[in-house]
Amino acid sequence: MNGPMVLILEILTLVVGFAAGYFFNRYQVEKRRREEQAKAQDIIQEATDKANKIELEARAKALKIVQDGEKEINQRRNELNREVERLDRRRSELDSRAERLEQREQNLNKRQSSIDRRANEVDKIYAQQMEKLQQIAEMTRDDARKLLLDEVEKEARGDMARIIRQIESEAREEGEKRARKLIADAIQRVASEHVAEVTSAVVPLPNEEMKGRIVGRNGRNIRAFEQAAGVDVIVDDTPEAVTISCFDSVRREIARRALTRLTLDGRIHPAHIEKIINDETKAVEKIIAEAGEQAAFDAGIAGLHPEVLRMMGRLKFRTSYGQNQLAHAVEVAKLAGILAAELGANVEWAKQGGFLHDIGKAMDHNQEGTHASLGAEFCKRYGVHPVVVNAIASHHHEVEQETIEAVIAEAADAISGARPGARREDLEAYIKRIRTLEDMATSFSGVSQAFAIQAGREVRIIVRPEEIDDLASARLARDIAKKIEETMQYPGQIKVTVIRETRAVDYAK
Repeated sequence: MNGPMVLILEILTLVVGFAAGYFFNRYQVEKRRREEQAKAQDIIQEATDKANKIELEARAKALKIVQDGEKEINQRRNELNREVERLDRRRSELDSRAERLEQREQNLNKRQSSIDRRANEVDKIYAQQMEKLQQIAEMTRDDARKLLLDEVEKEARGDMARIIRQIESEAREEGEKRARKLIADAIQRVASEHVAEVTSAVVPLPNEEMKGRIVGRNGRNIRAFEQAAGVDVIVDDTPEAVTISCFDSVRREIARRALTRLTLDGRIHPAHIEKIINDETKAVEKIIAEAGEQAAFDAGIAGLHPEVLRMMGRLKFRTSYGQNQLAHAVEVAKLAGILAAELGANVEWAKQGGFLHDIGKAMDHNQEGTHASLGAEFCKRYGVHPVVVNAIASHHHEVEQETIEAVIAEAADAISGARPGARREDLEAYIKRIRTLEDMATSFSGVSQAFAIQAGREVRIIVRPEEIDDLASARLARDIAKKIEETMQYPGQIKVTVIRETRAVDYAK
């Protein structure tokens, strides 16, 4: 009996526990559901509040935009109304002005008719008077006009020549005064010491026997040297010296150094010759690079391409009229910088134009073209500023000068070349230039004699007084100077002086 009761109790306990667990679990689920529902309500309420807030802000912004738009529209409407009123007033003024103009035109038409009638009467009277004048003067109208025009032209030419002469005199006086000041100031501030440097092509020898060693057996040494160095070696009767001939100044310098070293070393044979020339070529290339960099430093110029500096260094071994070209480039750069500063131009461009203006002379033996065009093309290839390229190309007026820096570079070049002692000419070129000056002056009509003086820097011309008057003398001087500029090349400037002398001779009997 106890066994079934215990079983029943256990079953009832299980049923009660199961029911309690079921209801407890249902209670927990319902509790969680209510909590989640509450959270959802809170989220929905928060979202609703935010949405209402955003909606209110959007409505406020929209209202503000509408109000601003209406305000702007009203403002535009007011402006348009004012513009319409202004146009209406303008139209009224134009209408009234048109009426006045129409009235004035009518008055002018009436006056023109009256003037035309009077003009016809004047023409008739003028024709009658002209006919009477021709009868009295026994000269036609065309003859009188020609005579009058000839007299007026003669008088006008005389006045024009006098005015030109006066203006030229004033301009020359003022220009020379200012130019003298600028040039003197520039030269004083540069204060460079130059010695006329000539690259010698003569190699001294320790003795006469060395000539035979240089030539070698059957001339093999001299042929090997000429082939390796690219020069001509002249062995003549000059005592204890040989001459090196070559158009390229750099190759000539390499050959001179190599031959000097060979004569001091004493070992002269083809293999050693080639080695020495290679060594000296490297040494000279190093000297060229250092010379270009040093010259740029001395001139106060930075930022140039290394190839440009190397090409400038080649000018160390180039001279013109006895003036070292690299030293000349540095001097021109300094003068150009001073002139540019005085005139308010770009100092850096002017200095670069003066420094690089003759760079083409370092390559004109190897390429066709003038040194100005070659230098401009080379510098353009290596990124030099176009203003500087134009200064290089135009410093001999082969192209048009586009900037004041180009003019300054040309002027600085002329100052450097024209200063006393800067350049010199060989005797043959000097005599040729003197004769060309005199022949050019005597080729003009009315010239009796011409004399080139002051080393060809002045030409004095004596004219025949019965053919050339005082005013024509001024024109003749200008024409001769212009022809010299167009046909000759010369350093500095040439002064043209025309002399006219009138002598009256009579005899007392």
